[in-house]
Amino acid sequence: MIRVSVFYPKSDGAKFDHDYYRTTHVPMAVNGWKPARTEIDKGVDGPFEAAVHFFFESTERFQQCMGMPVTGELMADLPNYTNIEAQIQVSEVVES
Repeated sequence: MIRVSVFYPKSDGAKFDHDYYRTTHVPMAVNGWKPARTEIDKGVDGPFEAAVHFFFESTERFQQCMGMPVTGELMADLPNYTNIEAQIQVSEVVES
């Protein structure tokens, strides 16, 4: 199992629409990619405004998703909720 985390760092002048992200953007990803599990974080304290974690059965499955048309649609949707440049981390889940 792998976890793909997308982090949105806080910064001056940053905008982030949490409602749009939760109700529109992330569901678009979930409906297109069909990850095993998804978690959304709304930053309370710390360096990130928000994060999302997508869990995939394998690296191969994640790579398949990156080639799907919905991935381009997701990239085009970014300005609808944020102007933050995301940071992405892919991790192997070693314990749950």
